[in-house]
Amino acid sequence: MQVNVALPAKLSSVRWRFVPEDRLSEESYLAFCRLNPELRLERTSQGEIIIMPPPGGESSFRSLDVAAELRAWALADGRGKAFDSSVQYILPDGSALSPDASWVSNKALKLLTPQQRKELLRLCPEFLVEVLSPSDRLKTAKQKMEQWIANGAQLAWLIDGDRKTVYIYRPDQTMQIVRDARTLPGEGPVNGLTVDLRPIWAGLG
Repeated sequence: MQVNVALPAKLSSVRWRFVPEDRLSEESYLAFCRLNPELRLERTSQGEIIIMPPPGGESSFRSLDVAAELRAWALADGRGKAFDSSVQYILPDGSALSPDASWVSNKALKLLTPQQRKELLRLCPEFLVEVLSPSDRLKTAKQKMEQWIANGAQLAWLIDGDRKTVYIYRPDQTMQIVRDARTLPGEGPVNGLTVDLRPIWAGLG
């Protein structure tokens, strides 16, 4: 099934809804992703396929900067693996989501078979970062962060580069807002991580 979709520049996303009896099985969804590698796809817990527009240059730079800092720390730390925005996780609620940067412990990865590690990862990362892009709506992004936590994430950061603001999510705690910080320390699963926020605030300016 090959699909060609043109998205208007200011459109936040396209949602492809299915009636219950026509929803794609997990195998069909994986096949759909493989047949349409040019599309940025996610799936909701209700089975909707979301087609998202490209993030834009500045958002891409910010996401890569966070992922690079996380990877450098993970290599030195050795307790887990870092992933960029190309990874996708199949979560316990049935959704399939791709954060901009994430970390999974070696202990969690060892629960997957060698073949499962080559596919979409059927687990929830312990730590993840989402970076707002021009097409993102803050309210929707916050709801997505709550979904990550509900599915098992132990720490999640939502970064708004334009407003120099980070929204921090933890299980069973009120969301914390950090504004105009120079650095942001990790905790819990990524204790010891420190992210330099200055390049993210500067963006491409």
